[in-house]
Amino acid sequence: MFREFFAGVGTLLRGFGMWKSHTRLLALGLIPAFIAWLVLLAALAPLVIWLGPITDWMTPFADDWSAPWQGVLRFGLGAVLLVASLALAAAVFTALTLTIGDPFYQRIWRGVERSLGEEPTGETGFWSTVGEGIRLVALGLLVALLTLLIGFIPVAGGIAASIIGVLLNGRVLARELTGRAFDARGLTGYSRSGMLRAGRARVIGFGVATQLCFLVPLGAIVTMPAAVAGSTLLAHDLLRRANPARLNPLGSQMVANSAPKQPSAAPPGTEPSAPLTQGSQSVANHASKQPAAAPPAPASDAPPPPPPPPGLPRA
Repeated sequence: MFREFFAGVGTLLRGFGMWKSHTRLLALGLIPAFIAWLVLLAALAPLVIWLGPITDWMTPFADDWSAPWQGVLRFGLGAVLLVASLALAAAVFTALTLTIGDPFYQRIWRGVERSLGEEPTGETGFWSTVGEGIRLVALGLLVALLTLLIGFIPVAGGIAASIIGVLLNGRVLARELTGRAFDARGLTGYSRSGMLRAGRARVIGFGVATQLCFLVPLGAIVTMPAAVAGSTLLAHDLLRRANPARLNPLGSQMVANSAPKQPSAAPPGTEPSAPLTQGSQSVANHASKQPAAAPPAPASDAPPPPPPPPGLPRA
């Protein structure tokens, strides 16, 4: 499990490695990422500035508490609020960036597909991206609420909320980022979920590493193009370990039709029979209707017996 988890982290590092071979292509993804980062910064800055008054407003019952318990409670609550906000911000950032920069990221993941020797012909579509983005924001909101509730658990609530929030949100991010490679192959949501479950540890490793890079100042801007490239590599890893006949019936049908049809093996000791053409079939049918040949009748004009030798009386 840990090996698969770190393999997912390595997949993101492979995405960063694409900066060397696809520098200009990945640089296109910086523009929408920077725009989305500015929008979220404008939304998170007031929260950080007013975090102290917000925690005081949420805990009026602790006004009469003695130090240090009052400070511990409000500091822990502020940390939980910040973690929940960052979890939601990561989902919103990903959805907003992919929606704004859809043409740029289409070129990035298709360029990675070409470098892998494969380019699916299916289209993802702008409205499909918008729908996936709305779904991602909704799931991110649920993760943020769950993180907030876990944070109220005494003593270990803050640490548990941080770990669970990062793990859950990492899986959500990985599912969204791999959506293009799966949609272009015509995979249904059920098939996609099956592949993500089969490689759960690798998917979570990739998503957690991506989210932690988002938390670095300005890291989200540089990470987003690499995450799109890495998610394409992740989708290929999941597709290789999955059963294509079960998960992609259209592709398996095309493979079956293009495969050469081998003749059935003949039993031992017999020669393989050639297929009958139309002419040979008619000849065979005509021959089967002819009566069987009768055995030859005994000849009636048999030669006479030879004469007896001289000197013997005739019979």
